This record gives sequence, C-alpha cells and structure tokens, in this order.
Amino acid sequence: MNDRSATPIEAVAPHRVRRVRDASVNLAHGSGGRAMRDLIEDVFVSTFDNPTLAALEDQAVFALADFATRGDRLAFTTDSYVVDPLFFPGGDIGSLAVSGTVNDLAVCGAMPLYLSCAVVIEEGFSVDLLRRVAASMQRVALEAGIAIVTGDTKVVERGCADKLFINTSGIGVVRHGASISARNARPGDVVIVNGYLGDHGAAILVARQQLALEADIESDCCPLNGLISAMLDACPQIHCLRDATRGGVATVLNEFAQSSNVTIRLDEAALPLREQVQGACEILGLDPLYLANEGKLVAVVPADAAERVLAAMRANPAGREAAVIGTVERSEAQVDGLVVMQTVFGGQRIVDMLVGEQLPRIC
Repeated sequence: MNDRSATPIEAVAPHRVRRVRDASVNLAHGSGGRAMRDLIEDVFVSTFDNPTLAALEDQAVFALADFATRGDRLAFTTDSYVVDPLFFPGGDIGSLAVSGTVNDLAVCGAMPLYLSCAVVIEEGFSVDLLRRVAASMQRVALEAGIAIVTGDTKVVERGCADKLFINTSGIGVVRHGASISARNARPGDVVIVNGYLGDHGAAILVARQQLALEADIESDCCPLNGLISAMLDACPQIHCLRDATRGGVATVLNEFAQSSNVTIRLDEAALPLREQVQGACEILGLDPLYLANEGKLVAVVPADAAERVLAAMRANPAGREAAVIGTVERSEAQVDGLVVMQTVFGGQRIVDMLVGEQLPRIC
C-alpha cells in the first residue's frame, strides 16, 4: 500500500504503541489526551496497520494521479452501523461496517480503495471486545483489498449510547465505461441475484433470542467487490446493480421499477431461499423478500448477457448460488413502476415497497 500514500513512508516516525491496561473504555479515552492516544494506537492503528493511518494526521492525503490510472470518476459513500446484537452468527458490527461500505461503492462499478472509521463508544464498553471489532474490520478490509486510512473516536457517558456505533465512509474509482443506475432497466432485461435471500435478517432475529426459534442460520455478511468486478468483466453493460440491505430485495426492485418506469415480474419458484429462513418467516409471518441481506446483490442485465454473467458469478465464492429470479417488462397501462410476482400457486401478486420496519437495528 506504499504507493497509495502521498507521504513518504520513510518520513513517518514510528510510534511506540502503549497497550491499554483498562478492561473497559472510560471517559478519559475520549478526552483528547494520552489515554485517548493510547486507545487509538493500541486498538486501531496497530490493527489496521497501514502507513497512511500510522502517520496519525487529521486526514489521509493521496496523489490524484493514482486515482486517474484506475478510472475516470470518484465514488464516495458513507453509512452508520447500529446492529443489535453486536456479534451474531456469521459476522459482527465490524465486518458489517466494512462490507456494507465496500458494497455501496462496488455496486456503482467502483473499485473501493480507502475507508474511514469513526466510532462512538459507550463508557464501560469492553476494550477486548473493541479489539475484536477492529480485528474483524481489518480481516474484511484485507479480503476486499482496501485500506482503513483515517478515523475518529468519541466516548459518551454510560447510558447515552447502546455500546458501540460505527460510521464508515469510503472512496473508490469508477471503472471506465461503467454506467450503472436504477434508471437503466429496459424491457427484456433479466433480474439476477447472487444467492440465498434473507440470511442476515433471519440470523439477527435468531441471535436476539427473543423468540423460541432454533435454527442454524448465519449472516451472509461479506464484501462483494470481487464478485462485481467479475460480473462487469463478463458484461460491462450491466444496467442496474444494488446490494439488498434494509428493505430487502423487494425494496430494491421497486426502486428499479419506479426509476425506470417498467414492470418487473418475479418467479416465486425461482427465489433462492434456505429452508430455515423460509420456515422462520412462515412462523413469524414475515416475507423473506423484505428481510435484510449484507452479502446479496440484485442485478438487471441484458438478456443476451445473462448466461455470461451467471457463469462469472457462479465461479466466485460469493455467487455460487446465483439465479435468475425475474424479467423486466414494459410498464402496464396507467401504472408506473410495478413489481409483480408469479406465485407457485399459479396466481400473481403485487410486491410493494416495504412500509415500516420488519426488524429494527438490523445493520
């Protein structure tokens, strides 16, 4: 990562990391003094381990020429993460924060390069748990090939936050020729997802143990930039692409249909669903199309490219269960932007955008 830093590495003085000896975070760790510096260096700088962050400046500085060699536009995104519980089967708030921001960049055709990390920590939060979260963030960052290069730490009084909140912002470079937008769906296009739907929402629901459900369900939380790069190599003209997080696949498809003024027709029998997720939804009266995902995307591609895209997806670990779930049609008379599902019983129903929240504090 040396070529990403605008500051010569040799000019960065090494920092002696003081290990934080407190078992839990206290208000002194947010005071701006030595305790705060020790926490930042111990938990974050030593874990994220890159020369840009190690400079400990108030900003990360990069050479514009480095961006220009990778694409012709910058992509910038930000998101905050408040999941409950912080640790769940298949992930935690740290892996969620990095994966979510990487994916938000990747779905516009961008190569994610740099992330920031800002944390709001409640007084009394375990330092060891904070180290676990930071280690999880670094693991996913390495998997995605990006660097966490700047950040911020705030500590609030006990009871003023719920343990830990994380904000991550990301910068990437959009590859030449990519033109992906919710407005680009065209009649005749094919709708593809990269695997089982609703795993994240179901995993969080089971992890909360508020209901007597016994199901072996793990979150699908993972970065998708490698998968998306392979898809764009197979079909540079992907029309629409979005990760289906809060609101699920149904909400994403409604956004596509309304923005493009088309009708999207789904085939219920083609939806990839785990039996455990489907069973939990039936018991609780939930619709898996509205459950959150953290490693699933929805793509709208030209029909003549569908097989190429599917092959590229299935060759990637994040897309082995990729499937075509529907098609794009001309908008029905006097009705703009509908999503209609052909049911397994031979009928059809409208799949509307999510109203309200099936499950709060999901990501």
